[in-house]
Amino acid sequence: MALCAAAFTLPSSASLAQQVTGELGSANATTTISGKQLPAPDPDFGGVIKEKASESTPWWPPRIVPPKGAPNILLIMTDDEGFGAPSTFGGVIETPALDRIANSGLRYTQFHTTSLCSPTRAALITGRNHHVAGFGVVGEAATGFPGYDSIIRQDTGTIGEILKENGYATAWFGKDHNTPFYQASQAGPFDQWPIGMGFEYFYGFIGGDTSQWEPNLFRNTTAIYPFQGHSGWNLTTAMADDAIQYMTQLKEIAPDKPFFVYYVPGGTHAPHHPTPEWIKKISDQHLFDGGWNKLRDTIFANQKRLGIMPADAKLTPWPKDLPEWDTLSFEQKKLYIKQADVYGAFLAYTDHEIGRVIQAVDDLGELDNTLIIYISGDNGASAEGMLNGTPNEFTTFNGVSVPVKDQFLWYDFWGSDRTFPHYAAGWAWAMDTPFKWVKQVASHRGGTANGMAMSWPGHITDVAGIRRQFHHVIDIVPTILEVTGIPAPDTIKGIKQRPIEGVSMVYTWDKKNADAPTRHTTQYFEMLGNRAIYQDGWMAVTTPVNLPWELNTATPPDVITGYKWELYNLNEDVTEYNDLADKMPDKLKQLQDVFYEQAKKYDVLPLDNSTLARFLTQRPSATAGRTTFTYSGELSGVPPAAAPNILDKDYTITANVDIPKGGGEGMIVTEGGRFGGYGLFLSKGELGLRHGKVVFLYNLLDLKRTIWEGPELSAGKHIIVFDFKLDGPGLGKGGTGVLSVDGKEVDRKHMEHTTPIMFPEDEDFDVGMDTRTGVALVEYRYDCPFKFTGKIDKLTFNLGPAQYTDQDRKNMPAIEDAVARAKD
Repeated sequence: MALCAAAFTLPSSASLAQQVTGELGSANATTTISGKQLPAPDPDFGGVIKEKASESTPWWPPRIVPPKGAPNILLIMTDDEGFGAPSTFGGVIETPALDRIANSGLRYTQFHTTSLCSPTRAALITGRNHHVAGFGVVGEAATGFPGYDSIIRQDTGTIGEILKENGYATAWFGKDHNTPFYQASQAGPFDQWPIGMGFEYFYGFIGGDTSQWEPNLFRNTTAIYPFQGHSGWNLTTAMADDAIQYMTQLKEIAPDKPFFVYYVPGGTHAPHHPTPEWIKKISDQHLFDGGWNKLRDTIFANQKRLGIMPADAKLTPWPKDLPEWDTLSFEQKKLYIKQADVYGAFLAYTDHEIGRVIQAVDDLGELDNTLIIYISGDNGASAEGMLNGTPNEFTTFNGVSVPVKDQFLWYDFWGSDRTFPHYAAGWAWAMDTPFKWVKQVASHRGGTANGMAMSWPGHITDVAGIRRQFHHVIDIVPTILEVTGIPAPDTIKGIKQRPIEGVSMVYTWDKKNADAPTRHTTQYFEMLGNRAIYQDGWMAVTTPVNLPWELNTATPPDVITGYKWELYNLNEDVTEYNDLADKMPDKLKQLQDVFYEQAKKYDVLPLDNSTLARFLTQRPSATAGRTTFTYSGELSGVPPAAAPNILDKDYTITANVDIPKGGGEGMIVTEGGRFGGYGLFLSKGELGLRHGKVVFLYNLLDLKRTIWEGPELSAGKHIIVFDFKLDGPGLGKGGTGVLSVDGKEVDRKHMEHTTPIMFPEDEDFDVGMDTRTGVALVEYRYDCPFKFTGKIDKLTFNLGPAQYTDQDRKNMPAIEDAVARAKD
């Protein structure tokens, strides 16, 4: 008697499109799916089941594969590069890997991003506008509105999820700036990590940036420390090694399985961390000795020679808020050239390692079967180094400008692990040649124009062609879907999907369409209140009210009425040189109306031009609303968002420890590292001296270290307390710290300033060890991981309320929805 007998069936919508290899039910059978419902429903059992196996017929479900001819996809994007930085788009820094893709395919001169890192990346992997994908701003400034909460919702599934469910191997290498930073701890949840967004393998870092020498590195969701004990290790090379190993392994195990590799290194976002060999190579070329004004002229001439810019294009004027090179002192020029040399080395180094990945595809015999998309930057060049540049980017994020003369303390090892450097803002404006403005500014092409090259041998036949059609980062997903033959799904995991909002760029591949009108006819831009609208070759833009190279704490103007608008005809004026707003007010009004229509449609509202307020907004993390934190034993790798925040408040740290015979040493608790933070530890000592002393060290952005010292601890149990009281309300206010041991005060010191806004985001909160870089520099220096040799019975943080002035509070309006979410 048959207990079950069924024929193999697929959803009716797939019946005509299904591609089957082998005999259905056999072990070697494969099939494509309709792709409209992901994951695909399990097929009905096609065999026969009776009481005895000998009388039954087995049947295996077929493996799901992409449509025949679907290529591998290698999607590459660099960071903070600027349109005019690489040689491929007129720059003076040689980028042979980008040249290779452009010369074997096409280069695009009107490709656009969103003006900031994580918003561009969310748009890139979802094919939706960045507000729709939850990233109206960087995740660190997320607020409690759908377009700004840094959550990629389930109705905006990623290209990783789509390709994985259609039979691709999917992997993500490098920067992940799309995991909400308040979900980036070991407690999860992990659905917003790469492995939860359709990428089966992740090797990279979480957040906006990281040290390339000692990064906050993860394999999938596990923190790893391959740099420990390996001098000269650098993530830029290690990432390429890992990607090459991944692709090689895949093709050896499953040679017919196509890959989707999303390769997004940290270069050239600060910190600029190339190897010494690359610094020497670029420095010896003297590319930047003439300064930023001359550099702009050189780049613009190159762009016209290469056909990147039309012959009649005009170079936009140098801004009055940035100094002309000829007005600088000898010391300024010397420092700024060093900064640019290291930046140039980082770009050349990053491109070189990307070239190794591309060459590995070639060595595997897969180049002709691989679509390579190489996007040169995720926004305009960064001016976040402020006017003078900085040896430590976190000085910028805390509103501290480092004088030129002080920066010479780091001059000889600029770019090494002893710096976290960023160049002066003038270089950013030059790297965005020929456009106005820089990263953060979504209103102008200096913030959003990025070069892009695309190659697929045998399919893109207009070799080394140039394409001038207007396109946007949301167009990459539909391009990939078209070339793979995979449709956008109707549902993923039962969730109805929002439409893909980009348009495919495949139409530009045909030589006869070299000058075809763009199919991307309307596109809005918005970031931090700056906004623009493109439609049919016209661009209406707001004039920025804040300078990106200044951390402005003043109350911003009204976000609707406080901005002037400009108008440009990109068909005739691709650099946005000639403002037509006064001459064509009706056209301007028409485009403004279009912007607000788009803003309503794509979750841009409510508009918000605050900055500091957003960074300090409470978010729904494990720390929200807590004032007491308790730990014991060892705990490592906790990101700042999941750690007790001691900034701008009174706090008390109490450590109950048990010291072994002969004395102990090591870190009890720390957050941050070399470039800012604090640590409570027992000293390592030297030559048997000063061993086991109680030390609390506060590192103010690698600019000044304040040290409280206590006695050497004998064997047995002890109670160590560090109590800190602010002088009063105010960002970065000073205060007095008291160190006590076993109920007795042993040291009292006053600090003039504290860190106002953030400790380094690529460092961790650690208990019982220090996993990345040490807070000490010379006095009480130690080597990581500096494990505590005693036992931590109990460690407690007691935090007071944040203390802000009335003006601080005006700049930090409460966002009720965010608070409500924090209480959920």
